[in-house]
Amino acid sequence: MNKFPLITAHTGCMGHPDHSFESLQAALRIGVDIYEDDIRSTRDGVPVLAHDDDIALADGCCSSLAEMTLKELNTARLAPILTLQDVFEQIREAGKIMNLDIKSDSSLEPVSTLVNRMDMAEMVFLSGCNYGTAVKASRYAPSIRRLLNVNMQSFESLSYDEAVFQACANAREAGCFGINVPYQVVQPELMEAVQRSGLAIYVWTVTEADDMRRLAQLGVDSITTRDPAKLIAVREEMDFAKENRDWTIS
Repeated sequence: MNKFPLITAHTGCMGHPDHSFESLQAALRIGVDIYEDDIRSTRDGVPVLAHDDDIALADGCCSSLAEMTLKELNTARLAPILTLQDVFEQIREAGKIMNLDIKSDSSLEPVSTLVNRMDMAEMVFLSGCNYGTAVKASRYAPSIRRLLNVNMQSFESLSYDEAVFQACANAREAGCFGINVPYQVVQPELMEAVQRSGLAIYVWTVTEADDMRRLAQLGVDSITTRDPAKLIAVREEMDFAKENRDWTIS
């Protein structure tokens, strides 16, 4: 049986708000392997946790995160925005890994600067990278490992085998250590191609226990979920079943 996949907690896990300390702390308490969150940067180059550039202000207006400094954002909002540095401190203390889901290419250089300043290169990797972003990351964030977000249009326009070949080829060309894919497209043929290419395969975002079991049995390297407690329960169930089989055979 394959080694159980790394457990990645998606931001907003266990019912907590996205991009919040509560979500991060819940994931760390449960004992996940990796914590994932979305990254953008402010006008003054501070990496922060945010999915969208549009951001709601306390007066009911909406502004562009990229056009405001951190100080301006925190003055105009009801609550301060969470910075990546704040999260890194928690990740480093817990000895965990962080998946930085890059939402804008402009955040690559600020993220790289912060990672190098805090000596976190071994504790982070980038995702959210299409081919172009992955190539840019090799220039602006060369010390940080990265996953290639697979071009899903290829799975719609090409045969499955052709799309798989293209995904693996693009990942190697862009210098990525693996691919990041929606779990629905994962089939044995994809697993075989990825393994032949020496790549890792990370899947997102899984909700149901049956899907978690299937993916673990296929041998994916990481499963991302908003319910890491359920994924941990699946791991314990599969470990128990394996121990019973081993005991019966012996």
